[in-house]
Amino acid sequence: MKVKSNETLKIMSKEFQKYFDTNKETWNEKVAIHASSDFYDLDRFKKGKTSLKKYELEALGDVSGKSLLHLQCHFGQDTLSWSRMGAKCTGVDLSENGITLAKKLNEDLELDANFVCCNVLETSNFVEEKFDIVYTSYGVIGWLPDLKPWAKMIAERLQNGGVFYMVEFHPIVWMFDYLQHPPVLKYGYQQKEVIYEEYQGTYADTNANMISKEFGWNHGLGEVVSSLSEAGLTIEYLKEHDASPYEIFPEMISLDTDQGMYVSKDRLYPLLFSIKARL
Repeated sequence: MKVKSNETLKIMSKEFQKYFDTNKETWNEKVAIHASSDFYDLDRFKKGKTSLKKYELEALGDVSGKSLLHLQCHFGQDTLSWSRMGAKCTGVDLSENGITLAKKLNEDLELDANFVCCNVLETSNFVEEKFDIVYTSYGVIGWLPDLKPWAKMIAERLQNGGVFYMVEFHPIVWMFDYLQHPPVLKYGYQQKEVIYEEYQGTYADTNANMISKEFGWNHGLGEVVSSLSEAGLTIEYLKEHDASPYEIFPEMISLDTDQGMYVSKDRLYPLLFSIKARL
């Protein structure tokens, strides 16, 4: 087992563990709700529909025969979608219920993906393999208090010349408090303090009979890029995108395309960013 870095030890301390435990409990409860939701459309997924969106598909292209590590995989739809495309996949997630469902789907679909339950920051303590691709997407880094140990872990799990790709909601998006109507600009772009939110339902089913209790952190683009570069990755590009494949923010407008893309009503700021980097 690898020795944890000082940065990892710091954010795995008792102070932060209570945040992770609360988030884990919420995500465990979300799994059954999400699995039955139209948002995740599990029935069509089982029949062959991919869960992957245009940004990641265009960025990574043909993954056949490549090894791929999917960080914060929820219940494994993207992991299994990459597996269907011929990649040899491993998915990692904090939620036991998510990993249990992912393993069941893998078995039911007769695929060969591997799934590991752990805090993403401790991935290197549970996964020793190095990968051609490390991938993560859509609502992931906000659960992490510090990106330096995250980036260090990514570098540890990449083969020399391996590709890291992420597509994520833009940090400007997370400056708003969506529990108020209309949303209010409330949180700092580079806010270091933890953000706590408590609300009914989830983004996949706002009427679900559960109370989501979540601790999160905001990360500016400078922090994301610097963390990756300081860990030894070379940034190929940083792109910002006006359109999102997910209609999860208020008053979004459909572009009425085959991709099912949405933009904000005023289009004053990007909704997503994507980064491609190499070790």
